[in-house]
Amino acid sequence: MSAIRSVICGAGGYLPERILSNDELAKMVDTSDDWIVERSGIRERHIAADGEMTSDLALAAARRALANAGTEASEVDLVVLATATPDQTFPATATKVQAALGITRGAAFDIQAVCTGFVYALAIADNFITAGQFKCALVIGAETFSRILDWQDRGTCVLFGDGAGAVVIKAGPSTGALSDRGILTTHLYADGRHHDLLYVDGGPSSTGTTGHLRMNGREVFKHAVTNMSDAVNEALSATGLSAGDIDWIVPHQANKRIIDATAKKLGIPPEKVVQTVGLHGNTSAASIPLALSCAVGDGRIKKGNLVLMEGMGGGFTWGSALVRW
Repeated sequence: MSAIRSVICGAGGYLPERILSNDELAKMVDTSDDWIVERSGIRERHIAADGEMTSDLALAAARRALANAGTEASEVDLVVLATATPDQTFPATATKVQAALGITRGAAFDIQAVCTGFVYALAIADNFITAGQFKCALVIGAETFSRILDWQDRGTCVLFGDGAGAVVIKAGPSTGALSDRGILTTHLYADGRHHDLLYVDGGPSSTGTTGHLRMNGREVFKHAVTNMSDAVNEALSATGLSAGDIDWIVPHQANKRIIDATAKKLGIPPEKVVQTVGLHGNTSAASIPLALSCAVGDGRIKKGNLVLMEGMGGGFTWGSALVRW
């Protein structure tokens, strides 16, 4: 008896044209290229142009994902967009992407889980598809974090960038075997007690302003390594697989030290880890799909590969998704 499995059919990414280097940042705030690289591995990041909105980045990534999947926009009946930097308080940025693509059926909405947003969005779309409610989904992570940074705070402004990534997911038949293509398992978590370690100090119902990102980097680092490792181990335990079975791990691109420490704790060799943080910075909900699109585009991730995604963000939220590509 066959079941429905959510199959990722294509991936695409988009980065704004403007590149902000560490040397340029050193002219804006008390920092240096060496200081930034040593603490984060980041050498440059992309910054959205004036008038370029999150929906613009998301739309470009979505179009590239559709092209990579060989799918027409008219086939899509679900758009889930993960972002912490929407165009407006409402309507959802997803509806702007939906309209721009000419999609007039199904559902479109945003979800907010900050840097874990793409994993959350992937899990939501997977549940809708396997339940039979939708057949083809666009799952997007898109951010313009440059709009919520305090450019005088060297502990945060050097870390983040703008970008978008997207995947196309379709319902496909499955025997239930782990070798069948599709999303095998997702695991989502949150613990709101850690709000004050990573947050934005503004909002419509609190200050009536957008606010700026605030972070206790040292504490976030400790929680990130532990929580993401636990989420990966949950995915492996749920499927009976081991770290050695993973072909590629695609982590949230927050910080090279976090990525390296998590991989080491899991026993995953560095050559199996997709890293784009050096050239993209931390693009929050966009970082995992951007890294995916890079690895798919250059041929590293191939059909049949076992791909593990994991991330953690403000809230705290964290989670993992294990996929047979």
